[in-house]
Amino acid sequence: MDRSLYIAMNGAKQTLLAQSANANNLANTQTTGFKSDFEQFRAMPAFGPGYPSRVYAMTERPGTDMSTGGLQTTGRELDIAINGDGWFAVQGKDGGEAYTRAGDLRITPEGLLENGAGLRFLGEAGQPIAIPPAQKVEIGRDGTISIIPQGSNATTLVVLDRIKLVNPGNGNLEKGNDGLMHLKQAGAAPPPADANVNVMQGMLEGSNVNAMSAMVEMIELARNFELQTKVMKNVDDNAGVTAKLMQMA
Repeated sequence: MDRSLYIAMNGAKQTLLAQSANANNLANTQTTGFKSDFEQFRAMPAFGPGYPSRVYAMTERPGTDMSTGGLQTTGRELDIAINGDGWFAVQGKDGGEAYTRAGDLRITPEGLLENGAGLRFLGEAGQPIAIPPAQKVEIGRDGTISIIPQGSNATTLVVLDRIKLVNPGNGNLEKGNDGLMHLKQAGAAPPPADANVNVMQGMLEGSNVNAMSAMVEMIELARNFELQTKVMKNVDDNAGVTAKLMQMA
């Protein structure tokens, strides 16, 4: 069988993988704080017995776009966005510390502070923040959470905790399968809170996905996949013609 069939098949498979990554970006154009993934093709020689004359394609995710998404004014007191560099510390699904830029906060019936994805925000001590019944909740530029307790005088402002804001450097972070940022060095101690990171109340950071570019890339990948399938069809046709010639001989 013509080996070009395997090369075309591999190219089609890798194109589908790239399309999956691009589709995920496109699906999150309206997701608060979402960071888009890059994808690229790389030529990969096939090693084995004999001379490595065949080169296959491989799709890989070289990294994540860490650029800041557009800021949206909401006026909601529990909506916060980071001004500049930095990350919110949250409790990941595995119980460990992870990082996000999504600050669409809410208070659960149990009093825990979470964002729209259900991730618990951590305080300076590294523990989930719990907020007692309150008439009003205010979040300062440094992440300090102040409340007016239920039934108290409107002038009674109590400092409750401070959201853990960190800035370990984008180069030290990588996106996990859970969509959150994690430290690249496995087992490393969580970074300390950074006093230089500040937030803006009443605002949210949107996704940094460029919907137009993602749509154009989706069309390009679809055409690339169509080309690969045409090559496979031509190889199959050639194989059929060759078989007929052999029968005639």
